[in-house]
Amino acid sequence: MNSVVNNIVERGKGSTASRTQNVLIILGIVSSILYLVIDSLASVIWQDYSPISQTVSEYIAIDAPTRPLVTILFIVYDLLIFAFGIGVIRAAAGKTSLKIAGGLIIAKEVLGLAATIFFPIHLRGVQADFSDTMHGTLTAAGVFLCMFPAMIAGAIACPGRFRIYSIITMILFVIFGVLAGSDQPKYTANLSTPLMGVWERLNIYGYMIWIVVLSIMLLRQQRLRAQV
Repeated sequence: MNSVVNNIVERGKGSTASRTQNVLIILGIVSSILYLVIDSLASVIWQDYSPISQTVSEYIAIDAPTRPLVTILFIVYDLLIFAFGIGVIRAAAGKTSLKIAGGLIIAKEVLGLAATIFFPIHLRGVQADFSDTMHGTLTAAGVFLCMFPAMIAGAIACPGRFRIYSIITMILFVIFGVLAGSDQPKYTANLSTPLMGVWERLNIYGYMIWIVVLSIMLLRQQRLRAQV
C-alpha cells in the first residue's frame, strides 16, 4: 500500500515539475509577443517617431517621451527572458550545449537590462557622452558574446532543420547589422537614416522568431518525453 502511495506522489511531483518547465518555456513565446506590443505601443505614444527610420533604443533615450513606460515594459520583457532561459536549462536533459544556450540567453538580457536602465542613449541632435558609448558597447557585447554563441550552442544541441535555420538566422543578422551600422555615422551627425529602423527591427525580430521556434521545439520534446 505504501509503495502505491509513494508512486502516486512521485508521479505528481514529476507532473508538477513538467508543467512548471513548460510554463517557463512558454514565457519565451510570451516575451516575443510582449516586445512586439511594446514596439507598437511606443510608436503610437510618440507620434513623431518613425519605426522605419528610428531605432528601438530611441524609445528609452534620455528625455524621450516614451522612456518611463518603455523602460518598465522592457524590464518585464527581461524578466520573461530570464524565466525562459531557466526553462531552457531545465529542459536540457543532459545536453551541455543546451544548458550553455540557456545561460547565454539570460546573460544577453542582463547586458540589455544594464544598457536600458543605466546607460540610455541621448536623443538625436544631443551631444553623445559616456552613456551612449556604454549603451553601444553593452549592446554589441550582448550580440557577439551572448546571442550568437547562444544560437550556436542551440544549433549544436538540436541538429537537423533547427541547426540550418539557426545558421541562416545568424547570416541574415550579420547582413542587416552591417546595413544598420552603415547608418550610424548619419545618426551621430543627426542626418536622415531612412531605413535604419527597418534593418534593426529585422534583426531584433529575427532573434525573437528564433526564440519562439526554440520554445516550440522544446515543448514538443517535452511532450514526447511525457508520452514515453
